[in-house]
Amino acid sequence: MSPILLALLLATSRGPTQEVLTRAELVVRVRAEVEQRVARDAFSGAVLLAHEDEVLWTLAAGEADKGQHTRNGLETRFNLGSMNKMFTSVAVAQLVDQGKVGLDDPIVRWVDESWLPRAVTERVTVRHLLTHTSGLGSYFNDTFMASSRALFRAVDDYKPLVRGETPAFEPGARFQYSNTGMLLLGVVIEKASGQDYFQFVREQVYAPCGMTRTDCYELDRPVEDLAVGYERDPDSPWGWRNNVFLHVLRGGPAGGGYSTVGDLHRFTRGLLGGKLVSLTMLDRLWTDAVGADYGFGFAVTDEPQKIVGHGGGFPGISANLDLFLESGYVVVVLSNYGRAAHELSQALRALVLQAGE
Repeated sequence: MSPILLALLLATSRGPTQEVLTRAELVVRVRAEVEQRVARDAFSGAVLLAHEDEVLWTLAAGEADKGQHTRNGLETRFNLGSMNKMFTSVAVAQLVDQGKVGLDDPIVRWVDESWLPRAVTERVTVRHLLTHTSGLGSYFNDTFMASSRALFRAVDDYKPLVRGETPAFEPGARFQYSNTGMLLLGVVIEKASGQDYFQFVREQVYAPCGMTRTDCYELDRPVEDLAVGYERDPDSPWGWRNNVFLHVLRGGPAGGGYSTVGDLHRFTRGLLGGKLVSLTMLDRLWTDAVGADYGFGFAVTDEPQKIVGHGGGFPGISANLDLFLESGYVVVVLSNYGRAAHELSQALRALVLQAGE
């Protein structure tokens, strides 16, 4: 039996004295946890708790734009940070399912020397990029920090930030989280599919799931309901600073897109419903590849039950998706405060692990 099917059939193991929450009790506990953080302004954003297809509870709180006092809502689009890596990995997996890409193909097939020398691309495979074992680092480097964000809109625009990178170790030797690796998967997608990365993901990932409020928006264009990110700043008379001049103009393969809690729940249903990749490929996406709690573009936790998803973070941005494969719960937390979603997600994960199916 496949690992995914087995995970869906197994019940969560618990100690004999551990409290087991009913679904109704779980909702009460989750609401209390979220509302007490909102009350002390430790959380601004949106939260969704679901069991399989059924949405059990949602909440939106705080302000999407403090300057205009625009409130966050359930349809507010929040920056995802690195959560876009899931979408990129699913897109690559679709091309593998179609026979257009091989997991162990060297990326020299698609990534030419205007990006990296052949001495690098002949040693790095698609699998290495998906599992963060390529040895490559992050294009959020000194050159990026000193550059105008307006320079980076299409995937090819990032070439100047990647040129000159060399693997820190022999590809495949160990895990090292890599934004550059995920960016290069965007190149693979474009070359193998013959489509623009953004269009491919829009048509092949978002559309089949009904994700109508998710995309990598260009921030110099008027897009409705985008949350502005904030960090506390004791030196500001307002007590806050925004992140408008810090993040990318447009997100991409490694992160920086926008979505809603509802769309991310729909993404999980599309994955489990077979709308995106084959069951065999889903097993690969959700299997810890090298003992680093990471599969192919998804974080993977196997104990005390299997949880898959991804987080994202940057100044003024925090986000997390947890899909509990054995109990069927889904928790989505999106915030326009830095770190707030991560802290809340950990608390909610502990509560869900106490719940019955």
